[in-house]
Amino acid sequence: MWAGLVTNDTFGAIRGLSARRKKRSSSRRNRGRTPRAGGRWSLVEGLLVGAPSATERAHARAITLLARHGVVSREVTALEDLPGGFRATYQVLKAMEDAGKVRRGYFVEGLGGAQFGFPGAVDRLRRSRRSTGEREVQVLSAVDPANPYGWLLPWPSPTEDPERKPRRVSGATVVLVDGEPVLYLDRRGRRLRTFADQAEPDVISTAARALDIVAKRRRGKLLRIEEIDGTPARTSKHAAALRQQGFTADHRGLILEAG
Repeated sequence: MWAGLVTNDTFGAIRGLSARRKKRSSSRRNRGRTPRAGGRWSLVEGLLVGAPSATERAHARAITLLARHGVVSREVTALEDLPGGFRATYQVLKAMEDAGKVRRGYFVEGLGGAQFGFPGAVDRLRRSRRSTGEREVQVLSAVDPANPYGWLLPWPSPTEDPERKPRRVSGATVVLVDGEPVLYLDRRGRRLRTFADQAEPDVISTAARALDIVAKRRRGKLLRIEEIDGTPARTSKHAAALRQQGFTADHRGLILEAG
């Protein structure tokens, strides 16, 4: 076992080696037993396989990127910090395109021209362009890979201090409406920011409805917002939109109890 020639299907042998030895007077019942040799043993040789080639590694990376991001471009590979960069992955993706396994096109505005995706992912992007009349609201962690803003795409200009962009930090939350960021909640859940292009009352109200999800995830299932775009939450121009979605006021700000 120590030489790496055999393996076991139980940790009993390891526990036997690490256990303290009992006194001879109390070990008569264990005579004839070999706890260090328990379990079923098998040769390791049959489990070993050859190391994958460079082409196999590149293909596996390309498949992982497609599954993770849906659409792969130069910007995506730069974020992943892969060996060989986009050039190495591009060669594999191009070969997969020639084989009919992926599609190439300009699917996402703002990314490079060389974009690749599985046919299913491309079809889903096309369906998302067809308006159903109902707004799609998503609540994401600011660092979630599904949130492209702040890494693949730049943040839109916030209403408060356009030069001070939101940050992708753990604990912060972003609410998207039809794929556009509308609300950004800091990691403490006390400061809410809106974005200038999506600051219409009906859009804010739609996004505020999803804050109930955030409240359910917090301790005590309570969300207290003290500031909105740098002003006290109770006197903010968006306070009415939040009140319509169940927020109430106290001396510190606006409160939402989950459920």
